[in-house]
Amino acid sequence: MARNAAAVGAKTALLSVVGDDDAGRSLARMLAEGEIEAGLHVDRNIDTTVKLRVIGRQQQLLRIDFETTPSHEILQAKLSEFEKRVAESDVVILSDYGKGGLTHIAEMIRLARAAGKPVLVDPKGDDYAKYAGATVITPNRSELRDVVGRWSSEDELASKAQKLRRQLGLDALLVTRSEEGMTLFSEGETHHQAAHALEVFDVSGAGDTVIATLAVMLAAGSDWDEAIRTANIAASIVVGKLGTAVVTREELAAAL
Repeated sequence: MARNAAAVGAKTALLSVVGDDDAGRSLARMLAEGEIEAGLHVDRNIDTTVKLRVIGRQQQLLRIDFETTPSHEILQAKLSEFEKRVAESDVVILSDYGKGGLTHIAEMIRLARAAGKPVLVDPKGDDYAKYAGATVITPNRSELRDVVGRWSSEDELASKAQKLRRQLGLDALLVTRSEEGMTLFSEGETHHQAAHALEVFDVSGAGDTVIATLAVMLAAGSDWDEAIRTANIAASIVVGKLGTAVVTREELAAAL
């Protein structure tokens, strides 16, 4: 996600928790190479989260995660640094991978919104109450279904999405829908973008590309229509690449 934001020209800072290990040090090097400011808190009692992807015939077959939940003390220190960094930022992305690193997400949303910053959340799990007050959340089709149940028509989807948006006090809710594109629900409005990908090699990181591009566009002053149109095009580019790739500013400009 941070690499995607930086690749399209945003000055990016990443706040996270790593272990005192080779994977953590490798991450720090990669962030430095990508000119991403790293706020990595080291927890010596955990291993850095590592994701192993199994690839066959240029398609991802499965993913295996190796992970440990960070300690309370490290997470509290991260929250303190987050509060300081919010003042320097134009927009905040909270990417919840369900690894325990966002235990204080409700407080993080409150702090950022109190500072007048837009907050975008990539959610995980079926408890969305902790995301209340965010600017926008970006569940995929399956994730939204787990929370609101199935729908049999576009009208039913809109009704369920708008009800959830109102319950959580969100400005908008963006549903990424794979081959069906993406749909954003805001107060009294629905914005839809059809999918553009010609050939899909790997959907790994597509959600990260969407939320990162959306955040950069909103920070630059775009309205919802322009922001989701650009995010949709960025996603169509990245799924045509193998692995957790990024979209460059030049690629995006050429496609717009």
